[in-house]
Amino acid sequence: MWKVMLVEDQAVVRQGLKVILEQDKKIRVTNEAENGMEAIKILEKHHIDLIMMDVRMPHMNGIEATRIIKKQWPEVKILILTTFNDDEYAIQSLKEGADGFLLKTSEPDKLIEAVYQTMEGGMLLHHEVARKVVPQLLKGDKLDKPALHIDLSQRELSITKLVGEGKTNKEIAQELYLSVGTVKNHITQILQKTGLRDRTQLAIYAVKHHLTD
Repeated sequence: MWKVMLVEDQAVVRQGLKVILEQDKKIRVTNEAENGMEAIKILEKHHIDLIMMDVRMPHMNGIEATRIIKKQWPEVKILILTTFNDDEYAIQSLKEGADGFLLKTSEPDKLIEAVYQTMEGGMLLHHEVARKVVPQLLKGDKLDKPALHIDLSQRELSITKLVGEGKTNKEIAQELYLSVGTVKNHITQILQKTGLRDRTQLAIYAVKHHLTD
């Protein structure tokens, strides 16, 4: 069972999300917080698998909370909850290591699907916001540092391409006839070779260098 924390300053929104998510037997909302500061305090005492994080909150917003959480608990998955007009927040959150973002107006089944995709190693980018966000991310200095011609094997290039397409580790394993563990090992090696921090940056790197064309 995946333990989820909802970080959102509006109680009615948290309650609605909890009702939707817990329709799935594999998801349990174990903790709630009104801002990033509260979320960090909860993480110091409780194990959490995934956080659904709002961006606009008092005391500590979702971007700052994502930066701190990913530094101290890199294994915790973070999905940013955003509105269509929050694309700048989405850009910043991804740069800080968020595992993806989705619109608050997403259909209930999409919210549950988002948890599954993220927990299985995928990067979730809501298509409506991605059209605005990805082009700006590709201009970022942080993603210009790795050299274009990096010595990646054909297998590593294939995996990088699939990561760029948003595939989960399980989906990549099925497509390339590998074990999930082997895919994880390859991704770790690819990150080391490229000097990229995480899967999110690797996916953007794949798009930037036209590996997904």
